[in-house]
Amino acid sequence: MDFSFEYDYSIDYNYSEVNDTPHEAPVFQHKASCLHEVLCVSILVASVVIFLLGFCGNGLVIWISGFKMKRTVNITWYLSLAISDFVFCVFLPFSITNMVMEEWIFGVFMCKFAPSIMFLNMFSSIFLLVVISIDRCVSVMFPVWAQNHRTVNKASVVVFMCWLLAIGLSIPSIIFRDVSSHLGRTICYNNYTLHHNSHTIVAVSRFLAGFVVPFVVIIVCYSIIILKLRTNRMTKNSKPFKVMSALVAAFFICWLPYHVFVLLELNHQNFDQSILTAGLKVGTSVAAANSFLNPVLYVFMGNDFKQKFKNSVLSKMENAMADEGRTTSRYLSRSSSMDGRASTHI
Repeated sequence: MDFSFEYDYSIDYNYSEVNDTPHEAPVFQHKASCLHEVLCVSILVASVVIFLLGFCGNGLVIWISGFKMKRTVNITWYLSLAISDFVFCVFLPFSITNMVMEEWIFGVFMCKFAPSIMFLNMFSSIFLLVVISIDRCVSVMFPVWAQNHRTVNKASVVVFMCWLLAIGLSIPSIIFRDVSSHLGRTICYNNYTLHHNSHTIVAVSRFLAGFVVPFVVIIVCYSIIILKLRTNRMTKNSKPFKVMSALVAAFFICWLPYHVFVLLELNHQNFDQSILTAGLKVGTSVAAANSFLNPVLYVFMGNDFKQKFKNSVLSKMENAMADEGRTTSRYLSRSSSMDGRASTHI
């Protein structure tokens, strides 16, 4: 039996076959050693900080954008991102408890459901970032059309479709997760033994759908935006894209290490097992950090930092998000008037 890649904090790094022997009398009582390991303690502390900041920060964003501000297309995008991050943070205590105890105590259902939340967060976040990038690109390329057709109802439908697609792509985590007991220890792991290529298919599909393809689409959209702004000599009006640029950069920086080690794990026989295990733990922890970075970026990217610092926390967040929406509206109005003047001369 191979217990080399067990479910500690990483969501997706067990591919070994584990025999289920629930009725076997334990030879010894397992004792957790996480608190005696520097790496494990460091990841544990980071996880607790991520949970506290992410839970409070995203909860604050949801409260302000959902109940304190007028609903706009931009608010709809960012509210959906905050909900995605908030749901992920709600389930973090399961991983933290499992990391401390080095044993899964929450049963088969939560073993399948809790890890799938991480991938739901990953896919929903990147799909929303892609949608926002396309929305920005369309607003720049076709300002008149965008001014007339960008509505909250349509944005809500798009968000709903993104969530449906994210749920669909998170199903493999539910299918392949399993619980097994051995020598007095219960673990939650990925059982990829049912099909020879299932591990490769799942890992590669997640990498393509949750990283490569969205990255290409976002790069294309931003290239078009930059070229359009330079052509129209309206670079000074690029402020609405600062928040979005920071969100995209944070997502890819946080998730890149995770995907790298997941792909390396496909050829685990060629790499040192301890390095893969440590890399996947750290990579997953860094990926989780993305859930609390977003509300921080909402606050400090919208207006001048000094002006925000003088205001209350609530005012800072509301001003940051409202400023992004107002600037986009001014840009669309200005672009529409410019297009109108150009058409009269033609």
